[in-house]
Amino acid sequence: MFTGIVQGTAELVEISEKTDFRTHRVRLPEATLARLVPGASVAHNGCCLTVTAIDGDIVSFDLMRETLRLTNLGELQPGDRVNVERAARFGDDIGGHAMSGHIICTAEVVAVKRSENNRNIRFRLPEAFGKYLFAKGYIGIDGISLTIGEVDGNAFDVNLIPETLQRTNIGARQPGDRINIEIDPQTQAIVDTVERILPDYIEAT
Repeated sequence: MFTGIVQGTAELVEISEKTDFRTHRVRLPEATLARLVPGASVAHNGCCLTVTAIDGDIVSFDLMRETLRLTNLGELQPGDRVNVERAARFGDDIGGHAMSGHIICTAEVVAVKRSENNRNIRFRLPEAFGKYLFAKGYIGIDGISLTIGEVDGNAFDVNLIPETLQRTNIGARQPGDRINIEIDPQTQAIVDTVERILPDYIEAT
């Protein structure tokens, strides 16, 4: 489980490509290295990945075909930076919201509005996922727990404070970029349950 409180960004330093498979190596921040072992989970742009090797501060992760297809990780190149978060431990503060590290889809950045101390970014989800958007609801954007602002169909925006811009890679996002999205699991469960049960209820009444 993750909380959506990004612990920093990590530089992608090397990529090894195979057919429908990729190993990428990142230089993790010192704060995320303590007691890290092979088999541990680290979220990259919100996607849960498993540590396969550790060489000092260079840590390796394998990405399967489905991960490359469904997320923005397959688009990365050496020098790019990813948001990273270690898996939560029992007793940790949940500063954001409970997240699984399972990306449901990607969203396109459609607009960025800058002001002196704030930034507003607007995204467009694939149409099928618009039903999960609710103003003031939670959403995971490249692993960052954020509150949804305005909603218009399958489009929505978020407002970012300087701390989020400094700690994560979201400040570098531009229109056209593809962003990993995790819908709040509770919201998804409620919407899917109501969608499944409501037709039977209407028919019965």
